[in-house]
Amino acid sequence: MFIGHFGAGFAGRAVEPKPSLGTWILAIQWLDLIWPFMLLTGLEHVRIAPGITAVTPLDFTDYPITHSLAAAVGWSILFGGVYFARRRNLVASALLGLGVLSHWVLDFIAHRPDLPLWPGGPKVGLDLWASVPATAIVETLIFAGGVWLYARATTPRDRTGRWAFWAMAAFLYAIYVANLTGPPPPSVPVLAYSALAVWLFVPWGYWIDRHRTAARPGAGPGL
Repeated sequence: MFIGHFGAGFAGRAVEPKPSLGTWILAIQWLDLIWPFMLLTGLEHVRIAPGITAVTPLDFTDYPITHSLAAAVGWSILFGGVYFARRRNLVASALLGLGVLSHWVLDFIAHRPDLPLWPGGPKVGLDLWASVPATAIVETLIFAGGVWLYARATTPRDRTGRWAFWAMAAFLYAIYVANLTGPPPPSVPVLAYSALAVWLFVPWGYWIDRHRTAARPGAGPGL
């Protein structure tokens, strides 16, 4: 899943506005943000196998550090704990931790049974990726819902606040369509380096939030 995660981030920012949109994107994409580093260092592995699912050609053979349920819970606690240590906001910290965990839950819906419950444990997945139309509908609905909630919860301070937000939404969806319809990556290193580009959406999120204001007084954004 790709834009579904971002939809969860937009929705999280609407529900709990103290953390910035950039922090919410960092939380909901944390597992995928650290995954390419694991590939490049050889700690986790993926195989390019066109046809393995209808949606993605990636065979996630080994990723217990980032995508086992046990590891996701650990990352969630760590992320929420670091935020609490910095901001002393228990509610926001707990929700950000749940945001990290939401990544695994959405992946569980999308992936074939390749997500380990713990390193070396049984693998699970509901295999939404067996159907391109079903995947596109589910992800689009989650993404559109999150974008709508964020747009309702905030208003632009200036043109940057308006166009930076809608540019991100459009760019994310364009990437999603390209991934659904384009060729598989030529190699695992190319895939890993390309995946590092997702980090760019974190500062983009901070930039957007600095140019938007909460629709209700006193609602953020913070960090």
